[in-house]
Amino acid sequence: MYYMSRMRLDPTKRKTMIALADPNLFHGAIEHAFLGESGRTLWRIDALKGKIYLLLVSEQRPMLQHAVEQFGFPQEGNGWETKEYSGFLEKITEGSRWHFRLVAFPTHSVLVGKDTQGKRGKVYPHVTPEYQKKWLLSRSEKHGFSLNEDEFQVVQDRSYFFRKSYGPKHRVSLLSVTFEGILQVTDPGRFRAILTGGIGRGKAYGLGMMTIAGEIQ
Repeated sequence: MYYMSRMRLDPTKRKTMIALADPNLFHGAIEHAFLGESGRTLWRIDALKGKIYLLLVSEQRPMLQHAVEQFGFPQEGNGWETKEYSGFLEKITEGSRWHFRLVAFPTHSVLVGKDTQGKRGKVYPHVTPEYQKKWLLSRSEKHGFSLNEDEFQVVQDRSYFFRKSYGPKHRVSLLSVTFEGILQVTDPGRFRAILTGGIGRGKAYGLGMMTIAGEIQ
């Protein structure tokens, strides 16, 4: 069973403003929202009609009271809403077309030095919209969907620099890239897997989550 949850964030709170620049803080709050092992969990920050939300896909139903107290509106009921996601996922069919949104971290590896056998190389972000789009196009087939290059675009990117803990080895740098457009499902099983498991790096920090809406008839 999968669930989708949405929590409205209060941008007037100092903790919220700090967390929006340091996604490690949201990561910690989400970890505390589950009893025991949380299983596969994806999250991201969304802006809609002038409001900011924490969006979450999880295998367990989350308990977000603590996160609401830190970053949300505890005076508004329980401060979040959760719906079953599995039923929606099962309705996805081969050949269907959908509007999609993806926030991801497009990267590539570069081998350094003479002795490169067996090495994965150093990871760098794709920093231009052209190569960011090529990154997604190159991964679409194995994840069960197809894209027309003219039907999606990069609408935003943002860099993050923060520490997981103290010390230079714990510095983290991420590039968050938002894609929007239209896709077509070619393999429903693989496509459901990306909607629940994400794509690319940085999933613990709000990256890799794709959502779809508004099936195109």
